[in-house]
Amino acid sequence: MSSARRLPPMRSMAVLCALGSSVLLMTACTNADTTRSSVAEAAPTDSPTGTASPTDTASSPAASSASPSASMNEDQAERKALVPMAKVTWDKAADTAVKEVSGSKLVDLELKKTSAEATASPTGSPMPSTPNPAPSAGAPEWEAKVAASDGTVHRVDIDAVSGKVFRSQVDSDQDADDKKEMADRLGKATQTPQQAVKAATGKAKGTVTAVGLDENDNQQVMWSVDVVDTNNWNKTTVDVDATNGKILREDVDTD
Repeated sequence: MSSARRLPPMRSMAVLCALGSSVLLMTACTNADTTRSSVAEAAPTDSPTGTASPTDTASSPAASSASPSASMNEDQAERKALVPMAKVTWDKAADTAVKEVSGSKLVDLELKKTSAEATASPTGSPMPSTPNPAPSAGAPEWEAKVAASDGTVHRVDIDAVSGKVFRSQVDSDQDADDKKEMADRLGKATQTPQQAVKAATGKAKGTVTAVGLDENDNQQVMWSVDVVDTNNWNKTTVDVDATNGKILREDVDTD
């Protein structure tokens, strides 16, 4: 009899234990589901590390379109800024320089920015003639060099906007050998700068920014002509034989 009375409590305890286990299992499952749900809800709002969100990209104008100058190198950007400012063409500048020194011929001409020391006299050289005020620093100028029949070189600076000479000076660095070499070079150059430019621009279209009489490694006297393409601001240098007008070399500077 005593054994029969203990059975009901044991069954009750078993039932209670079963119920307790069920409750714990349900609680664990609920917690796991809640955790998975929280992670799932948080995931769409977080951007992966190192990846920009769509709103960051769209809100920046620079991201949607590149700057026009972004693809240009420094030399191209400088040409784009300088060339359109010059109102005086190379041939008019050349004519002005030659008239400045009676009986001279053009041997070098280049379009460049006016330096702050444009009218300063180099140490030990004669004071330059300054008939007109120099352009402001950064303004365009034609720096020309013309040579007399004996080979003496004169530097003539011309305002590339007004066309006026603002500096004229003898090159005092020349010695007797330098003068003889220049005179000999001029004597061999049967092609004029104008003829050389015509040949060069027949190969490369654009604006002429430099013309110079020189010799190559084969001791050929040549005119070197720089032509800037105003579509992409690349510079092409065309070497023209100064004795017969033939093209010796053509080089495109895209750097």
